[in-house]
Amino acid sequence: MRQPLYPPFTPQPAASCWLFSPVLVADATTRQPSALSAALSGARIASWQTLLDNSAHDDERAQLERVNHFINRSVRFVSDQQAWGADDYWATPAQTLSLGKGDCEDFAIAKYFSLVRMGISSEKLRLTFVKALKQNQAHMVLAYYPSASEQPLILDNLDPRIRPASERGDLLPVYSFNNHGVFLAKSPQRVSQPPEFLARWNELSERALADGSAARSPQS
Repeated sequence: MRQPLYPPFTPQPAASCWLFSPVLVADATTRQPSALSAALSGARIASWQTLLDNSAHDDERAQLERVNHFINRSVRFVSDQQAWGADDYWATPAQTLSLGKGDCEDFAIAKYFSLVRMGISSEKLRLTFVKALKQNQAHMVLAYYPSASEQPLILDNLDPRIRPASERGDLLPVYSFNNHGVFLAKSPQRVSQPPEFLARWNELSERALADGSAARSPQS
């Protein structure tokens, strides 16, 4: 039997956050917005907060659909150099929506934090690095595991439809992570990493708490 490309969902005890790369990125360049861009920025943030408040009691599939649609519609894809003047920068959802621009990592990160804010367990969500085969490049998506026995659903900015992983033959998963660990594509078990690999995700999480992107009360 062919092994699934995406590892099965396996609940893990709460643990420290983990990291894709040990390399820390310098703070993004501060930009002075015009009056119009400031107004648009405020409108996107307000719409995002309304979405979070009004969807907290919806079923999880509805939450996935609304968040996926909202982030894909509100953010325009640009490189980190174009957005932040850095080669690789992980923006908080508030930063991404304020600017209205971001790369694939920013799309996936914004969806992850939004869904956790709505009450979905972070154990069901994994930021997943894949190879986009048609584009022949590295890419990030958000994988949602409905249950331990089901394959994940993929939230993506390349394809706006939320589809099971088995229908995304254009993506080759490499590994995934959340605030419980790092997971290889062919293994359901958490991957051990040295302490320095915690830094980047911890740094992003701290910025997300500071700017209101993440809830201050701990959520599993």
